[in-house]
This record gives sequence, structure tokens and C-alpha cells, in this order.
Amino acid sequence: MKNTARRILSTTLLTLPVLLVGAGRFANAQNPELQQRVTEVKESSVKNKQALASYTWNELVTISLKGEEKKQQHFQVRLGPDLTPQKISLDPPPDPPSGGRLKKRVVAKKTEEYKDYADQMKALAQQYVPPDGTLLQQAFAQGNILMGPTAGGPNQLQLVIHNYLKPGDSMTLIFDRERKQLLSVQIASYMDDPKDAMTLMVQFSQLPDGTNHISNLVINGITKQMNIAILNSNYQHV
Repeated sequence: MKNTARRILSTTLLTLPVLLVGAGRFANAQNPELQQRVTEVKESSVKNKQALASYTWNELVTISLKGEEKKQQHFQVRLGPDLTPQKISLDPPPDPPSGGRLKKRVVAKKTEEYKDYADQMKALAQQYVPPDGTLLQQAFAQGNILMGPTAGGPNQLQLVIHNYLKPGDSMTLIFDRERKQLLSVQIASYMDDPKDAMTLMVQFSQLPDGTNHISNLVINGITKQMNIAILNSNYQHV
């Protein structure tokens, strides 16, 4: 599965709706429908997170650096009592590094550096997805949410949010107002330094009982050219 990250990234880019930002097509914060849609997104996120607590699923994480796949990890995941993900590794223990003492030390240092950065990227992504109700309401109150149509169909709309988590970030939610479910999320943010940019693309799918879940997620660390592709599958009731 050496090209997993590349395939997921390409699929996500192709399936993300086109952002329409023409003047006059977006509703401002005074529009009562906007508050209704924000409320629906908040309620949907809470409902789906609670529903996912009764499932377990498999997660495939592929980490690439400068276009070269560095690591793949397989996990079994379920939500704990506080609704945060709990993961069990499905991989065998890694082989010890080969070579002399100096080479092992260099390899270990480089591995730890990219692992730490990858962990920071994943931690930041978790602060955006699923959208937090308090932060959404705060953005609405500050006039930082615009609502408009998409090219995906009459039942789809997009909420474009600025300064959601960090000053200058942006998050675009594509929402199905008939099913009241998120379809995708696209985020432009940064790590500790605004120059250290990060983008995040998320696609959602529905389980047979209607529960919405993240099917794939791609994080790009622009500065360090690091890509993390996460694919979720095999959802089972517990």
C-alpha cells in the first residue's frame, strides 16, 4: 500500500466541492437561517459522536515525508467514556535499526523528529474535527461565518468560517441540509508559527444506521512537506 496517501489525497481533492465566493451569494451573520444551520451542524456533530461510541473500527495511518512514504500504522479504534478515541495498535513490534551505534543514533533522532511533528499535526487536526459547538457559536456571534451555495446540488450549502481556532485560519464546512449531515471539511491553519502552514481535508460517509463518520482525512504540513493520510473502515457494533 505504498501509494495509499497519494491515492487518498487525489480522491479527496477531486471530491471536494468547488468553493463559490461570488459577491452577494453568501448570507451574513444577520441572516436567521445561518443561526439555524450552525445549530444543525452543532447538533449533528454531538449526535454522531454519541452514536459512534457504540462502534469500533480500523484506522490506517500513512505518513509521508517529501513524497516518500515513511511509515504505515494500523489501529483498532473506539471512543472511550469521554468520547475521545482510544487506539490499539494492530502492528507487530518494529525491527531494531541496523548498522553501527552512530548510524542507529542518527536514524533514531530523525525518526523521533518526524514522529513528534506528525503527532503535533494530528493533535491540531483533532481540534478542528469534528467541529466544536462552542467555537462555532463564538464564530457566529463574532460575524465570522458566511453561508452560501455549492456546486454539489440544491440540498448542499457551505459555511465558511474565519478565525475559528486561531487568528487567520479558515474552515469550510459542506453540509447537507436535508440529511443534516456534514459531507466534507476543508481547513487552512498553521502550527505554532503562522509561517508553518497546515491544511486539512476531510470526507464523511454514512453507516447503514445513518451515523455519520470520517471516512478519510488528509493533513498536509506545508513547511516540512509532511503528509498524513488516515483511512477509516470496517465499522462494527460493539
